[in-house]
Amino acid sequence: MILGRTALFSIALAVVLPAAMLAQAPANTTTPKPKKETQAQLQKEATITLAEASATAQKEEPGAKLTAHELEREKGKLIYSLEFKVPGKTGIDEVNIDAKTGALVDKSHESPADEKKEAAGEASKPPVKKP
Repeated sequence: MILGRTALFSIALAVVLPAAMLAQAPANTTTPKPKKETQAQLQKEATITLAEASATAQKEEPGAKLTAHELEREKGKLIYSLEFKVPGKTGIDEVNIDAKTGALVDKSHESPADEKKEAAGEASKPPVKKP
């Protein structure tokens, strides 16, 4: 009879335990979307001004004209993204400055084709501020 009770107990566990685990599982298993940060929130975190970031970026692009700027979080880092039109060059040069330290983070050139591709990907984002 003990063997019978053990077998019955094992069967009961096999049925009840999975059902109990399902009942405890959260109804929504999707990861919540991160909240979008506002410019005001980002500006509170920045320790350097746009003017300071612009001056640093201008040293990287002497003679270039600032055409757009944006304060954003990219790869977890708060940056000023500044776009310059360089005389004699097609496309734009983008200079990223750390908004907390003022250090150069990245500098790159975007061809007109690159700009179109980026614009298509960012169509849902707020527009970049023009100076």
